[in-house]
Amino acid sequence: MTRKELIEIIKAKQSFLCVGLDTDLKKIPEHLLSEEDPIFAFNKAIIDATIDIAVAYKPNLAFYESMGISGLLSLKKTMDYLNNNSTKVFTIADAKRGDIGNTSQQYAKAFLDSAGDFNFDSLTIAPYMGEDSVVPFTAYDGKWVILLALTSNKGAFDFQFMENKETGKKLFETVLETSKQWGTLENMMYVVGATKADMLSQIRTIVPDSFLLVPGVGAQGGSLQEVCKYGITPECGLLVNSSRGIIYASKDKDFAERARHEAIKLQQEMAIELKKIGMIE
Repeated sequence: MTRKELIEIIKAKQSFLCVGLDTDLKKIPEHLLSEEDPIFAFNKAIIDATIDIAVAYKPNLAFYESMGISGLLSLKKTMDYLNNNSTKVFTIADAKRGDIGNTSQQYAKAFLDSAGDFNFDSLTIAPYMGEDSVVPFTAYDGKWVILLALTSNKGAFDFQFMENKETGKKLFETVLETSKQWGTLENMMYVVGATKADMLSQIRTIVPDSFLLVPGVGAQGGSLQEVCKYGITPECGLLVNSSRGIIYASKDKDFAERARHEAIKLQQEMAIELKKIGMIE
């Protein structure tokens, strides 16, 4: 998907919502466990309930890989359903890959190749092995690298805020500045946690026009308004993810209806923010 196409979807849906498909057999409604493929049945119901208001979907690979072959088959069914759906969405493999060049080439093929089993639009990447571990993911036209920059977890303070005494720059700032040379506005985004919303204005001085994937709104306590205050751009420039707050809004048979309700609440708030910047009327 091109940047222009992504922006058009944001305008059309008046939304920059990403729904995280962190699907856990222990958390889905019990009545689905009798289905042939409970994980896909759950994902399909969530997608059907939200696809008119969600711009993106982000399966977290750990939840599928942990179930072995059956989990990967559920992921493939989910991706086939999204890729063949008449409503276009941006898909994110939340896999946090990153390894030496030839290994990265294989990871890129596994997740981004249009002829492969999954055909995601994008893939989250850990940057700490440097340029040769990231560039192979930029080789696919219309596909995106989403580089970890500043994460929302407590452990982010272990390394990401370390300061170079010579330059005065924190490690996450160096990651942003250096990685800008590895990609373009058409194929590279960054992960910035919503719980670090006050840092977004600083991040925008380094990557003023890049799209940011922002997890942490909802169950993790991040504020959509704070994220937009510091991070929104004239072309939106944000994909804000909510996982548990939407997909696990209910454990009963009304789970899809409740997921839609929670998604609409976020979408309505997003529409207000898009109106503020003049993207929609």
